[in-house]
Amino acid sequence: MTSIACGVVDVFVVDPEHGFRALVLRRAPGVRSTGAWEVVHGSIEAGESPEDAAAREFAEETRLPLRSLYCVGTNPFYVPSRKTVQLAVVFAALTDSTLAPTLSEEHDDFAWLALPDAIDRVTWPRSQQALRDIHHLLKTGDAGPAESVLRVR
Repeated sequence: MTSIACGVVDVFVVDPEHGFRALVLRRAPGVRSTGAWEVVHGSIEAGESPEDAAAREFAEETRLPLRSLYCVGTNPFYVPSRKTVQLAVVFAALTDSTLAPTLSEEHDDFAWLALPDAIDRVTWPRSQQALRDIHHLLKTGDAGPAESVLRVR
């Protein structure tokens, strides 16, 4: 039987203050999806809230300063090896795109891209839509009337 689990986070690193740029990361050789351009992604550890996992994964994979963190939705996907539908909790981490990230061993390259270029570069279609949603919600640097609902840090 297939189960449903909420065990991962997707963290879209964006900078609305410099023309709304998004950070994309290329997966390194020898890891899952080698060569794919993705966003920060990782597991929620036991006892950890999704927002704590998002902040931790953001720090581990970029070493950039976190300006603010927003929860912006979920992305479902199927993991055949586990017979599980995973729900990734989707976050937007706002930071300064004039800084270069310090990459973890999972990634071998990065790019700060304007929104249309980031949408074209990411491998997964659900990431393309999430970038559009994040731009819609945070293009001014905060979530406006939804700030009290979406901002978690």
